[in-house]
Amino acid sequence: MYQELDVERFRRTPPPLLNSMTELPRTLVEMGILLAAMPGLAALPRGDGHPVLLLPGFMAGDESMTMLRSYLRYMGYKPESWNLGRNTGKPELLQNGLMRRVEELKQKYPNKFSIIGQSLGGVYAREIARIHPEAVRQVITLGSPFGVNSSESTMRLVGTLFKQQSGLSVEEMRDFIMSLDPHISPPIPVTAVYSKGDGVVNWRVCLEADEDDLTQNIRVCGSHCGMGFNAFIYLIAADRLSQPEDSWQKFNTRRFPGDLSELVAA
Repeated sequence: MYQELDVERFRRTPPPLLNSMTELPRTLVEMGILLAAMPGLAALPRGDGHPVLLLPGFMAGDESMTMLRSYLRYMGYKPESWNLGRNTGKPELLQNGLMRRVEELKQKYPNKFSIIGQSLGGVYAREIARIHPEAVRQVITLGSPFGVNSSESTMRLVGTLFKQQSGLSVEEMRDFIMSLDPHISPPIPVTAVYSKGDGVVNWRVCLEADEDDLTQNIRVCGSHCGMGFNAFIYLIAADRLSQPEDSWQKFNTRRFPGDLSELVAA
């Protein structure tokens, strides 16, 4: 009940100005931390080789997921790009191009694939899982505002760019997504990663409203734009993807000793 009231109270509140102003420098810091953390991240349990579809955020393309894609390949997975250019937020990207991409993956692989979506890419990931639960193993969203219902919960510049690029206002995009029941979690494991330091969207709209046996919200330290380079998120992704398909369990920070686990808060 507290979380529901909290979301309704702040749903129309933009992220703190300080968070927004420091997005770029914090992203650069996160890149540096990631490079320093790579030896430890590379020592985590390797994967079972299943495919992972990576979906970029708004105004980004496959290049924004290059580091994560390389890491997942090293860890033994089969990372797949979305191959649709920049994510402009146009509804047809989800309705046509991305659904065709899903069909390609279903034909290419006999086993289910996981999806990691950053920001708007995570919104798309949840809808793919809702429409094709038979093909999706699990979803991990990174700062994805699937709970947004107003442009007021985003940085003003982002709302303006979204309208220019997609041809829709945030409210019109919300109405489109609402027709697909975004507030109802897909019937598969979903991990929603968010940061209270998010400078692009209000972090409260990035949470699964009702956590149950198949959903979990995990808080990390970091920026919005830097989530593709956040060492804590790489740790979470490696752990989540290594979960057996039929016995998914929630992330437990106590499994990871040392300073890194202390900076990842559930």
